[in-house]
Amino acid sequence: MPGPREYIKPGLWGAFAGAVAITMVGFWGLGWTTAATADRIAKDRADTAVVTALAPFCVVSAMRDTETAKLAIFRAEESSYKRTQLVADAGWASMAGTTSPNYALALACSEMLKGAKVS
Repeated sequence: MPGPREYIKPGLWGAFAGAVAITMVGFWGLGWTTAATADRIAKDRADTAVVTALAPFCVVSAMRDTETAKLAIFRAEESSYKRTQLVADAGWASMAGTTSPNYALALACSEMLKGAKVS
């Protein structure tokens, strides 16, 4: 009859294999994430929410700009990249207290301006 010491090694290997298996299932199948990944996802969602909230203000800023030539040049431009750059260069996508434009805001504003009606 085998003694208790003969069961320790297989028991430890079984526990190790079980831990590896549940970890793999957890991360790949159950959606577990690390703290760093959760922080990155939260930051991305917050940035998206800020851009979504500020894009209408960017459009209003563009419509109220006294230099109407900027908006005319924007409307004549065919390239999405160049339209976004025009929004950034005009300062419509610069948030209060910053000196440089926010590219994500410029892109969202450019898309909204492209479909906006001129009054």
